[in-house]
Amino acid sequence: MNRKKILIDFDKVLVQFKEAMVIPALNDLTRAGCIKYFEFCFELAWKSIKIFCEEMGTNSCNSPKSSLKQAFLLQWIDNEIVWLEMLSARNRLAHTYDANYALEIYNSLEKFLVELGKLSENLHAEF
Repeated sequence: MNRKKILIDFDKVLVQFKEAMVIPALNDLTRAGCIKYFEFCFELAWKSIKIFCEEMGTNSCNSPKSSLKQAFLLQWIDNEIVWLEMLSARNRLAHTYDANYALEIYNSLEKFLVELGKLSENLHAEF
């Protein structure tokens, strides 16, 4: 996959995530949908970083954590703490299900969405 294709996919899911977040979360189904969109966005975010780096000749982005470190060095992301929170949330959501933890994650989605949007803008600036 090339950087144009992955960025298009990332942007599509980012739009869907934004749209989901404006819907009032009146039930667990709505919150679960927003969390799932976060998971999709995070996956495409780190994979976008990986592909952009590979096309630049940097092959050190073989994991989400190494990709985030490289993106921080390249100033594509600037809030390393929030990105590490996102990574931790994604890892925990992928391996366990705890309703209380899921609610904690839901309450962090707005700040995650902001950072994902900034990454998209910065990757677009790389074209």
